[in-house]
Amino acid sequence: MQVRQIDNTVPNSARIWNYWMGGKDHYLVDQAAGDAYVDLAPQIKTMAWESREFLIRAVKHFAECGIRQFLDIGAGLPTHYNTHEVAQRIAPDCRIVYADNDPVVLMHARTLLHSTKAGVTAYINADLREPEKILSAAADVLDFDQPIALMLMGVLGHIEDYEETKAIVRHLQSSLPLGSYFAHYDGVDTSADLQAAQRGYDATGAFPYVLRSPEQIATFYDGLTLLDPGVVSCPQWRPDLGAADEPTDIHGGIARKD
Repeated sequence: MQVRQIDNTVPNSARIWNYWMGGKDHYLVDQAAGDAYVDLAPQIKTMAWESREFLIRAVKHFAECGIRQFLDIGAGLPTHYNTHEVAQRIAPDCRIVYADNDPVVLMHARTLLHSTKAGVTAYINADLREPEKILSAAADVLDFDQPIALMLMGVLGHIEDYEETKAIVRHLQSSLPLGSYFAHYDGVDTSADLQAAQRGYDATGAFPYVLRSPEQIATFYDGLTLLDPGVVSCPQWRPDLGAADEPTDIHGGIARKD
């Protein structure tokens, strides 16, 4: 699939997310869209930060469990504590493959590609709707006979059709060897304010995002062994000691393939 062209006249979800998290890789159009979203659903900034904290905890868990291979699809723009940084800080020999087809993200690939000498950080230009292309390219870096952590963080909502989304998730999971892990989060439809803000965002012509029910999100883990406390609001998934664990409208979990 060809890389989409960069259009700085239309808001971009990766740039808006970067803006909410205090980054610098965005345009005025992204700031305007981000501010309009916050006006309707101020909790979105908390969601952005809590989703990153969940990613950090997930990657730490994987690395501490001995996982040395990561496939992070829909990685987005680099911010603080990216997957390879967290993993390779614990185990320098970790191998990380990022996959995305967003031209804004690809433009920053050099930032993502920094790695330890002992490890590997690679980048694939591929769309989530082409899971076989992702798996084939990832196999140049990752050993699919050894456990892999598959990460789909905040990306499944960009596929509108629920059945198609489930099929893609199953395809990716089926490729993993036993002992692998699956980590995921996405926004849920439990807040009227968030739904209204999302409708306004989608109307800007930006790449749309679907808020799903907690029950729909839970089905992405079918057939795997869920780790406690299950699929929950991200701040409530094994929060760090002393951290706030107030629920917010983004749910996720971690499961193991046994």
